[in-house]
Amino acid sequence: MFAQGVLLRVYSMASRAKSFLFNVAEELGVFSIAQSSRDTKLLCLQRFTRLFAYGASTLILALYLSSLGTSDARIGLFMTLTLLGDVVISFLLTLVADGLGRRRILILGAALMSASGVVFALSGNYWVLVAASIFGVISPSGNEIGPFRAIEESTLAQLTAKEIRSDIFAWYTLLGNAGTACGSVACGWIVQAHLRGGEWSETSAYRIIFGIYAILGIVKLLLALMLSDKCEPEQPKQEYDEVHQMDDVEFEGLLSDDEDSQEQHVRSKARAPLPEMKRKSIWPAISPASRSILIKLCLLFAVDSLASGLVPLSWITYFFNRKFKIPEGQLGTLFFATNIISSISNLAASSLAKRIGLIKTMVFTHLPSAIFLALIPLPSHAWLSMTFLILRSCMQNMDQAPPSSLSFRRSLT
Repeated sequence: MFAQGVLLRVYSMASRAKSFLFNVAEELGVFSIAQSSRDTKLLCLQRFTRLFAYGASTLILALYLSSLGTSDARIGLFMTLTLLGDVVISFLLTLVADGLGRRRILILGAALMSASGVVFALSGNYWVLVAASIFGVISPSGNEIGPFRAIEESTLAQLTAKEIRSDIFAWYTLLGNAGTACGSVACGWIVQAHLRGGEWSETSAYRIIFGIYAILGIVKLLLALMLSDKCEPEQPKQEYDEVHQMDDVEFEGLLSDDEDSQEQHVRSKARAPLPEMKRKSIWPAISPASRSILIKLCLLFAVDSLASGLVPLSWITYFFNRKFKIPEGQLGTLFFATNIISSISNLAASSLAKRIGLIKTMVFTHLPSAIFLALIPLPSHAWLSMTFLILRSCMQNMDQAPPSSLSFRRSLT
């Protein structure tokens, strides 16, 4: 009896633990991402690969330019020109993506990304590097750059049911942050290992990272080639109906048994004007209802990006390296920790958004993050600045998945 009682209690505890783990997994969207389509998983894997490359290059971008003898003012100009050029090129590529093909734009972007890595690994000319960063894909901020994110998010929204869309976007953002974290720590310790022996100069060690960046661009290109036709935009219903109306007319003519009536039908069809076919446009179709919401979201994101552009990640790494003399390996570990924290917080953001709403989640997490960012340069001790950086990372990206889910939920309804 005693043994049976023990077994029953053990079984009961195991059942409760299993139920708890099941609820946690469901709350964090584990089942949603596990049951998603192959294309969804490929898009998330592309984001991880891309952000791995961004995290690696951003850690040493400002330091690389400084090692070439570039002044701080010219480094700042480099960041500005890169971001401005990226805005224009990304906007144009994203705008025509649905018309030219989403996969084609993703493949083109990956090729440009790999090409820019090759240029940075081989050239030290300031203006050549500026041109490569503008027309290629180099991220000064460590965040998304190029046309990738907008195309991938619209594709994910198309592939995903609205009930689990916030979960998918949370995992999409999480994997990006995890990629940035892994790229930062790998870059930091690779550079420090090459500098430790004294046989490599700083410039040569940094160029190795850009060589790896080019290889990751090729990996991303291969992943884009594996995407299926389901990633392309759906055919508008109006165009579909017009095509089938024409098929029905031809089908009826072929089924006519009376030769005279069939001949008369052919003559009338020849005289009758064909249904006007809707020309395929390279420009996206936005409904009037979605346009108003889109403008408001764009203004909101523009203000957010204006503030974030003042302190890109490459400047933060430059600040810690120059002010506190923190070597690249330790910097990589520091930003690995902050990005991992940001990744975990994204899952919490998805759960929080389900309870208090998308808008409140954006506001209540973004404001404290901005305050902690403003406090980073004030302390004279490295550990205190690091503390503010880590506190900022706890909420830094919690406002990314909710607006993505919100914008696509509005545009698709």
